[in-house]
Amino acid sequence: MTRESIAEELIAVAHRVDEKGLVAATDGNISARLPNGNILATPTSLNKGFLKSDDLIEMTLDGMQLSGTRRPSTEMKMHLFIYQQRADVNAVVHCHPLYATGFAAAGIALKPNIFPEVVVTLGEIPLATYAAPSTDELAHSLLPFIAAYRAVLLANHGVVTYASNLWEACFMMEKVEQTAHMLFVAETLGGARQLNAEQVAHLKVLARTVYQQ
Repeated sequence: MTRESIAEELIAVAHRVDEKGLVAATDGNISARLPNGNILATPTSLNKGFLKSDDLIEMTLDGMQLSGTRRPSTEMKMHLFIYQQRADVNAVVHCHPLYATGFAAAGIALKPNIFPEVVVTLGEIPLATYAAPSTDELAHSLLPFIAAYRAVLLANHGVVTYASNLWEACFMMEKVEQTAHMLFVAETLGGARQLNAEQVAHLKVLARTVYQQ
């Protein structure tokens, strides 16, 4: 993909997370890796529904701003840390979705092995320990999870998803929020029933042989 096509996709994803209610006001931040290895990202203090191409900023992987008149998001340390740890990641989405952030604020990771579609796509959705936003500590709180997971709850903060492309990372964010909402509903009805080990093993076989084809 070209820089221009990635920029168009990033803007479309920003508008979508706003329309879906995954962010409020100027919350959230989105970025993508460019063909030259730099990172294209949303700036700070801008509603994602208003994002335009002129608002985007380009940064090096070590955090130097190369273009754009706006300031980088305060959460770029987290984005850059993920890119540095995962060469296969080309997009990062950070939002504050209502139900998933509620679980994160309560200190509760999303229960694994409840919904088949989550088992075969996301697997577990863990909870990182609390760290203040915009700090190196927040980025490093992800270290235990970056290699093995693609979505992480941030304690008292929100959710970050990362993937090979922007739409995949966006749809994972939507899936995390839907999962949290469904689990919340299930808990009000007496608690979600986990799939047994045999059922999970079967789903993981299907994930390798059917869903990734």
